Amino acid sequence: MLSLPEKIIFLTASLIALYFTYEIINRITRIIQRGQGEIDWSLARKRIAGVLSKTISLRPTFRIRIIPSLFHAFIAWTFMVYLLVNLVDILEGMIGNFNFSEAISPLGGPFRLIADVLSVAALFGMLVLLLRRFVLQSDELKTRHDILMNPKTRTGIRRDSAIVGAFIIIHIGSRFLGQSFIAAREGIDAWQPFASGAAGLWRDLSETALTAGIHITFWLALGTILIFIPYFLYSKHIHLFFAPLNFLLKPKHHSIGELKALDFEDEYNDQFGVTRLEDLGWEQLMDSYACIMCYRCQQVCPAYNTGKVLSPAAMEINKRYHLNQDGKRIAHGGESAQTLLEFAIPAEAVWACTACGACIDICPVGNEPMRDILDIRRSLVLMDNDFPEAFQIAFRGMERNFNPWNVPPTERMNWAEGLVVPTIETNPDPEILWWVGCAPATDARAQKTARAFASILNSAGVNYAVLGEAEMCTGDSARRAGNEYLFYELALGNIETLNKVAPPRIVTTCPHCMHTLKNEYPAYGGDYQVIHHSELINELMTSGRLKPETNGKVKITLHDPCYLGRINGIFDAPREIIYNEDAAIIEMSRHGQYSFCCGAGGAQMWKEEDGEGRISANRFNEAQKTGAEILAVGCPFCMIMLDDARKGANSDMEVLDVAEVIAQQLEN
Repeated sequence: MLSLPEKIIFLTASLIALYFTYEIINRITRIIQRGQGEIDWSLARKRIAGVLSKTISLRPTFRIRIIPSLFHAFIAWTFMVYLLVNLVDILEGMIGNFNFSEAISPLGGPFRLIADVLSVAALFGMLVLLLRRFVLQSDELKTRHDILMNPKTRTGIRRDSAIVGAFIIIHIGSRFLGQSFIAAREGIDAWQPFASGAAGLWRDLSETALTAGIHITFWLALGTILIFIPYFLYSKHIHLFFAPLNFLLKPKHHSIGELKALDFEDEYNDQFGVTRLEDLGWEQLMDSYACIMCYRCQQVCPAYNTGKVLSPAAMEINKRYHLNQDGKRIAHGGESAQTLLEFAIPAEAVWACTACGACIDICPVGNEPMRDILDIRRSLVLMDNDFPEAFQIAFRGMERNFNPWNVPPTERMNWAEGLVVPTIETNPDPEILWWVGCAPATDARAQKTARAFASILNSAGVNYAVLGEAEMCTGDSARRAGNEYLFYELALGNIETLNKVAPPRIVTTCPHCMHTLKNEYPAYGGDYQVIHHSELINELMTSGRLKPETNGKVKITLHDPCYLGRINGIFDAPREIIYNEDAAIIEMSRHGQYSFCCGAGGAQMWKEEDGEGRISANRFNEAQKTGAEILAVGCPFCMIMLDDARKGANSDMEVLDVAEVIAQQLEN
């Protein structure tokens, strides 16, 4: 129970803290409102249960770094419970003879037990995490010195961690000590075993001293909150509030790889892509506040891990520090002082992204740094006509001959020479339309996949057809290279063709084609049922229409293409068709949702890599370590990249598409 002067001081301090907190929240709200697009509040109603589950369980943080995540969870769970604990302490301090535990009896005992246990868990967890950051200085919590970072971040993140760590220890530690003083003065509380245990330390103190200790610890526990909250909103720890908001309000996408459509029909639109912070979507600005600065996205980034100057974490952190510094101008409608390329991410890093989606997939708070990067590419290409010279060849090929290999449409069916492959003209009502794709139709190595899949379809008696010369590139490479207008033209042309054909289902041997047709064409009026060829092969084998036979024991390792697995969630089908009594699948350390990129995505197929090593070589080396004889893939881009890596390594391991593996077994 506080004295009257204490109550007056506490209320006055609370009002001051609330005023400064309101001002900061108002500025943050105005900044987010400067972002493009509108919030769809109806999504919140649909997602609330899932978001609560995700927030309370902290499930996304446990995907990697299990032990540190557990200590972090101790703190986060305590924070959640302490929202009620602190309110209770304030009410008991301000209202005479009010006892919350008695008011909610018989739940008062369990409430005190939970608070007691979590207090100790949080203090222990905080000490471990401070040890990890400041003593062990884990490499997982920092970035290389060649990465562009706001000069203030190198010391600012450590300072924030130290301040927040000290706050948590003082806040929770003081409250815990206060409970131990109460137990020493009023008697042991069986529902608070840790506080009661500590009460033994104060057995020789007088009642006056214990009462003084209770008052001092009250002010240390709750007074520090009043001081800390305005600062808290400037620090990375505001993610405690913005992470749930991110999950609750993030715009809906067909998949994490789907990009937002640009409106080329709007004659008043004079900005395509993103140049400055305010050009970003509102959700991309909110990402800056949700960011934990944990570097998990950097940890899984194939570009960063092969020495490129790209760190998705650094970009998000730079955005946040810039908002702290220049946010007032943006909040009041002004133009940000610098472009994103000047403070957030260098152009070299923008062009190093493979668009693999690993950063989005792993982020524990739902941030999407890949989208920022690809939006910046759009601005560079469409507004500045500035892009790697090597892209010009692919762009020209797609513009003139509708494929990045620049092969004339009249030669698009050359891959099928000697095979019976019906076209839509000869078979206008197929059950399956096979979208062959540019690589299988034009690249010498990928053509072998197309021929293998054709033999499978013919062996199973599938009623299918291909578009032949009418098929154009889906535009995936153009879109991910930033040439959105070229993608737009290709998409409209393909949609017009497909809508006339009206296929019941489409099958592709390329995950990039599958993703584009399935997830990105709906925004332009093309809504189709699209499956990957591994899924169709699995259907045919399950139904008994295909009965491949192996020829002796073979060890196989499987590479999960980014746009098949992580982007579209197809992991089982490729494994199920390969697995049999004679084939042993040996998984690489990074597989399934954690698969490492081949290096071709994000239009990297068409340019040379910078950095310390090739992404494809990194991945192929991992495959070699399994001791497998065959590296199976399910993507023509992966095939080309990893086969080149095999040649570079002078390896005897075969790199085969899953269709080639099955076709060989059918020949047996």
